[in-house]
Amino acid sequence: MKMTVKPAPAASDAFDAERRRSERTDCVVRVDYKTVDELFSEFARNINEGGLFVETEDPPNVGSLVSLEFSIPGSREPIQVVGRVVRASAGERDEPPGMGIEFENLDAQSRELINALVRDLRVGPEAER
Repeated sequence: MKMTVKPAPAASDAFDAERRRSERTDCVVRVDYKTVDELFSEFARNINEGGLFVETEDPPNVGSLVSLEFSIPGSREPIQVVGRVVRASAGERDEPPGMGIEFENLDAQSRELINALVRDLRVGPEAER
């Protein structure tokens, strides 16, 4: 599984960050998601315990529910959760096109796995010395 870690968000992302309950951390993972009538496989570019951003040229409408399945490092089983599209982006401000998805029913175990991943990515490998 491919992961990347990038610097903190730029000041231009301040507006979007204010709407989130937690800051997102850059992490690239493959996400399979299903709308009412279609199945897709794309990449998420960042994540936190509240949601993720999925790169896609054709996101569902804001407000749509999607069923998500994705695996993160440290997880034996894929995380399965329903999410709601809360934002769609056409690719402005150095951001790829895609959608922000807020988790609707993330279980406690999956939330803790995501929190642990986010903590590890924020601290970085230098903390393991």
